[in-house]
Amino acid sequence: MSSERKLLSEKVANQIIDMITIEKRFSPGDKLPNENLLAAELGISRTPLREAIKYLTARNILEIKRGKGTFVTKNPSLSEDFGMETLENMIIKLKDLYEIRLMIEPQIAYLAAKRATNEELEKIIHYGMETEAKILNNEDRTETDRAFHGEIAKAAHNDWIKRLMPILNNAISTAVKASHVRPEILQHTLKDHRTLMEFLKERDAEGAELAMRLHITRVIKAFGLDNENS
Repeated sequence: MSSERKLLSEKVANQIIDMITIEKRFSPGDKLPNENLLAAELGISRTPLREAIKYLTARNILEIKRGKGTFVTKNPSLSEDFGMETLENMIIKLKDLYEIRLMIEPQIAYLAAKRATNEELEKIIHYGMETEAKILNNEDRTETDRAFHGEIAKAAHNDWIKRLMPILNNAISTAVKASHVRPEILQHTLKDHRTLMEFLKERDAEGAELAMRLHITRVIKAFGLDNENS
């Protein structure tokens, strides 16, 4: 299998996972649409779809019943990829991660506005603009988005904040993966990052803190994570 073909089948597998975990279109035991319909919806041929289904079947996420179709398994598991026992826990994980972000990142932005060197500010703006370009070009922004928030954290000049970066990176990576099913998140990210960068450039600590809080709160609401029952 060529590398491009493998990447496409992996992308399709992730899209199917998102249909189950984020969009909640399919629950354990539900039947997926037939190959022709699903391939047409995803804008692909049946070959990468079949490869994605084969992969997800091997991972005990889907199962093929002869003469009946493809179904979500009764107890689908993503433990290897996400460190979780079931697909439903992906939403729980995202909620927990964003609660942590909301607790600490506004204060990080506040400190960064006060403590960042000019060189650090330049790096923040650089990665902020790169992230914007990735979004506008419909490219994967995971690394640049992580770098943007990472540089803000470094600019806070607090050793304990640096130790929290793996948690923040985990939250960002998970959210980027899920955001393609919530197009409004991309628009929020563009607007909120621009606002945040302006406050940082002006060294307006209160403004930077508020901008970061609003940014994270918007994402929480877009994912429906503000519901205590979610």
